[in-house]
Amino acid sequence: MKVLITPSLFGRYSKAIKMLQEAGLEPVFPPYQHPLTEEQLIEVIPEFSGFIVGLDPVTERVLERATRLRVVAKHGVGVDNIDVPAATRRGVVVANAPGSNDQAVAEFTWGLILALARSLPEAFHRVKEGQWGRVMGVELSGKTLGVLGTRRIGKKVARFGVCFGMRVLAYDEVGDRELIHQFGVMYTSLEVVLRESDFLTVHLPLTEKTRGILGARELVLMKESAYLVNTARGGIVNEEALFTALKEGKIRGAALDVYAVEPPWGSPLCSLPNVICTPHTASDSIEALCRMDEMSAENVIRVLQGKEPLFSVNVSR
Repeated sequence: MKVLITPSLFGRYSKAIKMLQEAGLEPVFPPYQHPLTEEQLIEVIPEFSGFIVGLDPVTERVLERATRLRVVAKHGVGVDNIDVPAATRRGVVVANAPGSNDQAVAEFTWGLILALARSLPEAFHRVKEGQWGRVMGVELSGKTLGVLGTRRIGKKVARFGVCFGMRVLAYDEVGDRELIHQFGVMYTSLEVVLRESDFLTVHLPLTEKTRGILGARELVLMKESAYLVNTARGGIVNEEALFTALKEGKIRGAALDVYAVEPPWGSPLCSLPNVICTPHTASDSIEALCRMDEMSAENVIRVLQGKEPLFSVNVSR
């Protein structure tokens, strides 16, 4: 049985390809650049029994052509690029790798927060251009950190905020008892988090409820001195509204690792001097990639051997 693999770094640092081969499976990389388009997937998918997927669109049209497919294993956690109901109707298991990239994304988020606070891109640019002089920033201690979503990644980010001496506010449908009782994190409404945060960081999943949850009405509630960081999913933030807020000085700056359309070529956000843009790379540590590789491979192997996957979003244990 063949397994389609689209994440370009899959197996580079891990034993995942060997795992698949030792299980009697044939791993295949497509002749296209990742992520594949819907049409490219429709072309290649019919011969595969397993699919290890990155950001490629696994739509109903793709699944209609995937007559041999038994499992789609997300190389990561979020499955918003996979039509899970369509897969379920066709008896295709959708598995993911929760926890594999939590530390990597949380640390990267803090890298972006620090870069914003101390104007690091401007400092780098000055020296490379042969300029000297002070680049002023702000300290984090005593400031308010707002965390939208406190599941695995958001929880780590909130805990790091406490270590920096910040007051931490959180917004989530379900509060985390450890954050409340051991770290002093206060859960409150979205409006309060927006109004009081000096740094606002997004860690919500992308769902119909959260899509566009930060729009023009919400962004105008933020402080003019506030910064926004998004390492979750681009669709959570209305990019047109964010551009206007940044352009008009309604908020001071932003750092974005995710975008509504990726790559974001032509996005006006990338042209603003008060925006740090990175290429959806928050999860890309060697350690996280190894965990994602091996968990994805194990999910595929288990399903194709007639067993339950390690983790699944549409199969109940």
